[in-house]
Amino acid sequence: MIDILKLIVALALGYLLGSLNTAVIVGKIYGKDIRSHGSKSAGLTNTLRVLGKSAAVFVLAGDILKGVVACYIGLFLGVYFYSGETKDCVSLLAAGAGAVIGHNWPVYFKFKGGKGALTAVAVLFMVNWVMALLCLGFFVIIVAVTRYVSLGTICATMLFAAISFIPVFGNTLYFYLFACLMAFMTIFRHTGNIKRLLSGTESKLIL
Repeated sequence: MIDILKLIVALALGYLLGSLNTAVIVGKIYGKDIRSHGSKSAGLTNTLRVLGKSAAVFVLAGDILKGVVACYIGLFLGVYFYSGETKDCVSLLAAGAGAVIGHNWPVYFKFKGGKGALTAVAVLFMVNWVMALLCLGFFVIIVAVTRYVSLGTICATMLFAAISFIPVFGNTLYFYLFACLMAFMTIFRHTGNIKRLLSGTESKLIL
């Protein structure tokens, strides 16, 4: 029962942290609702396009930081699941997933947030930096070849979900669920961009 409560706390705290959407906050400081300008995405690329480099730096730092802090909260709560010789910190996974969910659907901003790419990257590095590096490399290759950042993001998270099942990484059922959830959220949030890209109504380099 205590472990279940800790998992709920991890998820809730991660969500509340993730809901602190940096792009929206920085936009308000600059006197603009970032969700009403440019691509209308509350993320780094749109902030750079609309508000400039200085604002984008704050968004970059904020989106990464909240993912890292959420994961440390999960580690501190210390709920682990063991399966044979493998183990996962389930509270870390819950807090990390909560941060990405909060970024995408922030309770403080009428559930209208960004696409969670930067926060998700921060969480993936906290969860398993080797897998994160592999996915980051795959992302760079896809973007270099196609110039589609949204496509690269989707492919990278799909790769993360796929390789999570490889035994050498020693993951448990909860990690599989976490990886599939991350992939599902990414595909869901970026599908609109891909449709617009294919129809020629959206620029290629967009998060």
